[in-house]
Amino acid sequence: MSDLSAVIRNPVLRGFNPDPSILRVGGDYYIATSTFEWYPGVQIHHSRDLADWRLLTRPLTRASQLDLRGSEDSGGVWAPCLSHSDGLFWLVYSDVKRRSGAFKDSRNYLVTAENIEGPWSDPVFLNASGFDPSLFHDAGGRKYLLNMVWNHRAAHRKDTFGGILCQEYSAAQQRLVGPARVIWRGSGLGLTEGPHLYRRDGWYWLLTAEGGTGYDHAVTMARSRNLWGPYETGPGPHLLTAKDDPGWPLQRAGHGDIVETPAGDPYLVHLCARPLPGLRRSVCGRETAIQRLDWPAGEFPRLAQGGTLPAVEVAAPGLPPHPFPPGQGDIAFAPGPLPAALQWLRSPEPGRLFSLGARPGFLRLFGRESPGSRFEHAAVMHRQTEWCYDAETELEFAPAGYQQMAGLICWYHAHLFHYLAVTAGEAGGRELIVMSCEGTYPAGTLRYPLAAPLPLPGSGRVRLGVRVRHDRLAFRFAAGDGPWQDLPLTLDASLLADEAGRGGAGAFTGAFVGMAAHDIAGTATPADFAWFRYRPHGAQAV
Repeated sequence: MSDLSAVIRNPVLRGFNPDPSILRVGGDYYIATSTFEWYPGVQIHHSRDLADWRLLTRPLTRASQLDLRGSEDSGGVWAPCLSHSDGLFWLVYSDVKRRSGAFKDSRNYLVTAENIEGPWSDPVFLNASGFDPSLFHDAGGRKYLLNMVWNHRAAHRKDTFGGILCQEYSAAQQRLVGPARVIWRGSGLGLTEGPHLYRRDGWYWLLTAEGGTGYDHAVTMARSRNLWGPYETGPGPHLLTAKDDPGWPLQRAGHGDIVETPAGDPYLVHLCARPLPGLRRSVCGRETAIQRLDWPAGEFPRLAQGGTLPAVEVAAPGLPPHPFPPGQGDIAFAPGPLPAALQWLRSPEPGRLFSLGARPGFLRLFGRESPGSRFEHAAVMHRQTEWCYDAETELEFAPAGYQQMAGLICWYHAHLFHYLAVTAGEAGGRELIVMSCEGTYPAGTLRYPLAAPLPLPGSGRVRLGVRVRHDRLAFRFAAGDGPWQDLPLTLDASLLADEAGRGGAGAFTGAFVGMAAHDIAGTATPADFAWFRYRPHGAQAV
């Protein structure tokens, strides 16, 4: 075993990065996480020491792999699973087209690549029986797909999760073959999903998520001598959960995957959340943490620190430190790809939403449909990674009327956002407004919290800023080279969280902040943004 002296501090992937799947190839570690309705699909982070991570790539970049137009909020890409076999990287993922109501339309796909950074293949359709697919490479080269199976007939919510389905996959035929069988139905906590299968010490070990992705979330393991079962549930029965300690700093812990270092040290990655102090609202969304395991031969694994609670500080393996340069807080724009920290929503045709070449040195957003459109929403945004941050931008924008607007938006989904926007009044003059949507999912009421719009000069640049401190959000602005002016209102930042929608179960992503342009008249009025700045505060605070 290696010398465990350094410390990993959780979460290792801060801000919206849920459902981690981890892979080691040689001395390189990769984590794939869900992106839901955000484009491009799947985030893959890279590390060489398990402590320091960098965003490496997003593999689903074109319409043949992923088209999210029309997808519901928190639909889209769920629970990717990354593996390596036969000289290829294999990535399976769900594209959830319907997630609300009794039915789930979940299409499961496979893409491959020789290099982790691509190019990645066009997808192979696998099945649509449920979500959270996982590919297991067994001895002798045989491969098996696992996913949870959806039972729309169930009378109770937890029974709609009908167990873990397993079926052989033929790489030669590029399709599933043989019977599909439910191999395990869970420990009794319910909502069994997120399967990963391992072979070790003559056992098949099945790791799953249970309890839903809220505050009852858990990681549970079962094992069998035979791939098809029967599986016996581990003691406890949960390997990891925070459900019994509501005051613990890392909540909603579940949906895990296991990796081993070359020295044989096992680690578990899992999702977690950091609720705001005194509030059960996780504005940074579901994040990724890592735990060291003890896994004696032939026994069920357990957390190295004992118990089931996720640790904030974890002993790191004795690997050489491999830090990466810090991410850029100040983002300038130049022709070429969009800066890696930024994403957009749903569309595989980004050229209809924005351009970095139309006006070199600026990000041009083409005003498209309304805030929350499921088809063409011209918004480019940055994850919120800490409870407290400042964000700023500067834009040039000439709206023709009140149906054109552009500015700085703090976003969760179509019915939870705060928007500081430049627009035009009834008489045609430019003005500044604030729009807030604070309703519960799936419908919210749009309100205008400023007593009256603020007049702006008829032309010239406008700087826009936001200051977020825990649950308090305050906008400010400056016209041209003038001084910053604080708006006379404070908004609720805690609404931009999973738990704020539909009794705490409305959605599963995280808060973003960024630039947006809307033109509901359909004339694609452009807005030019000169730069964007995101500066988190308190990055070492849990």
